[in-house]
Amino acid sequence: MRTGIATVCLSSTLKEKMQACAIAGFDGIEIFEQDLVTSPLSPEDIRKMAADLGLGLDLYQPFRDFDGVTPDLLKANLKRAEAKFKLMARLGMDTILVCSNVATATIDDDQLRAEQLAQLAALAGEHGVKVAYEALAWGKHVNDFEHAYRLVEAVDHPNLGTCLDSFHILSRDWDTAPIEDINADKIFFVQVADAPKLSMDVLSWSRHYRVFPGEGQFELAKFMGHVVRAGYTGPVSLEVFNDVFRQSDVERTAVDAMRSLIWLEEQSAKWLAGTSAETAAAGTSEQKAAGRRRYPMELATLPKVNEPAGFNFAEVKADDTVQLEKLLGQLGFEFEGRHRTKDVQLWTMGQARVIINEQAALHTEPAIAALGFDVDSPVIASARAQQLKAPVVARKVQADEEVFQGISAPDSTEIFLCQGSPDGTAAWTQEFGEGLEHPRAAQTAVIDHVNLAQPWQHFDEAVLFYTSALALEPQPFAEVPSPSGLVRSQVMQASNGAVRLVLNLAPVQQASAPKTYQEHIAFAVDDLVATARSARERGLEFLQIPANYYEDLDARFDLEPGFLATLKELNLLYDRDANGEFLHFYTATVGSVFFEMVERRGNYDGYGAPNAPVRHAVQYDSLHRA
Repeated sequence: MRTGIATVCLSSTLKEKMQACAIAGFDGIEIFEQDLVTSPLSPEDIRKMAADLGLGLDLYQPFRDFDGVTPDLLKANLKRAEAKFKLMARLGMDTILVCSNVATATIDDDQLRAEQLAQLAALAGEHGVKVAYEALAWGKHVNDFEHAYRLVEAVDHPNLGTCLDSFHILSRDWDTAPIEDINADKIFFVQVADAPKLSMDVLSWSRHYRVFPGEGQFELAKFMGHVVRAGYTGPVSLEVFNDVFRQSDVERTAVDAMRSLIWLEEQSAKWLAGTSAETAAAGTSEQKAAGRRRYPMELATLPKVNEPAGFNFAEVKADDTVQLEKLLGQLGFEFEGRHRTKDVQLWTMGQARVIINEQAALHTEPAIAALGFDVDSPVIASARAQQLKAPVVARKVQADEEVFQGISAPDSTEIFLCQGSPDGTAAWTQEFGEGLEHPRAAQTAVIDHVNLAQPWQHFDEAVLFYTSALALEPQPFAEVPSPSGLVRSQVMQASNGAVRLVLNLAPVQQASAPKTYQEHIAFAVDDLVATARSARERGLEFLQIPANYYEDLDARFDLEPGFLATLKELNLLYDRDANGEFLHFYTATVGSVFFEMVERRGNYDGYGAPNAPVRHAVQYDSLHRA
């Protein structure tokens, strides 16, 4: 699949955009007219630079408001178009995007539109240019890709075809199956963009909220599957208008964009394989032949991996580890000792493992630095992640030590892919020793979930990263109120709940303001009340929950008085739904990290979301008192 991206997707100058696209590995680019107009580079300079970078110049865009106009305006439009065709010759480009008219169309007549498009096509032919006509979702009279194609058919000129844009089609909920009926020779260009499902006018939605494939909710694999079945072989190019992307680092955004197309290519291949299998199973010889059909566009796939089976460990990095060690000990974790060659500690409770890393941590406040996941084949999983543009993280090891396959997440959290074991143990723990001489009786515990705060400019990138590289599924996102503003919360989860990763987009804060949003690691135990009592006996300071919360809790759930008193006594929080109950408590924050202990009863699958505003408010108050 030939990959492309519109320069409008990225921040910075045209020169820097082109360099970033080449570094990310794109085959070609669409030049957005404004990027060219504002560039000090001549068209000849841009042409040479693209050749030096190995980038094709695939599309010049957009040419607006051409069709459905009066004769005088048509004459002016043709003059304007000819100027662009001459410019394209200097750039060495042969395809231009022409959008259906939005602003100047005064005549709603398909015959007239076809006649005017025919004149444009004839003029384009004289200059060796192909015109890709696109139906904008908010076009005044043409807003449907099938309508646009009917006009192309009516003109029947070799220099006029259509452009299929996934946003304009999927935002209007048009059926994508008719794409297969379009003559492939008449599909001159394909643009893709994803988006969250929003209820707003389609123009504003398009101009501000498009995202890269895999970061929204559109059925892009199905869209691409129909495009491939139609026989299209040209570029598949990203056209994404997004306020955040156009403020973010250009090279990072380009890499994220390339990752999205690699993921989309794989998902489209899967969709085609799945539907072909269904067709073949239908029974007739013709249908079976269709199920085995190969298409002109070859779609590459990635090494296949299963979702992670569980957390292997969580790592916190810190210069001063005294408070962390104290906190873990109060919770009931056992100190297993230091690593034999590294300045690293291991603390465990059942199968929950926490590493405290003191290496290269000078002046580092405690913060979550790494997560380990159990996977079937770490080497294959790492190879997949690297093909998805994930940076490799290497750690020095001795000859007799476990070798972890490591990659870096968008927020710089290090992700290690570990060999899982049926009993949940980890062989690398043998590298630690001289821990507690007389450890307490081991308690059953696992890492239930980890909450990571995401920088505003990399939130969508993180969703795609964990979806594509770790096969975690994004759940419906929620917004939680806090004293600093709304916190967007996106759960990434394995299908069986063995891995739960919560990505939180914290409110934007003033640079001089204290950090009011932290990250945490949650541990699940069998008996939270007993755990809380033991922790209190060891001197743990719980996050202090207001009395008002318990009055409200009683009103909502009508709890047994003794149970409610226990919750209040131990600063425990509670939630309940039709599937079960959820008990949890929080510790104080050390650096930017705190811990949560949880107990899931029945089939409760949430995170105590109604309690999140309470936690945010108490932490905010505690931070500002300090």
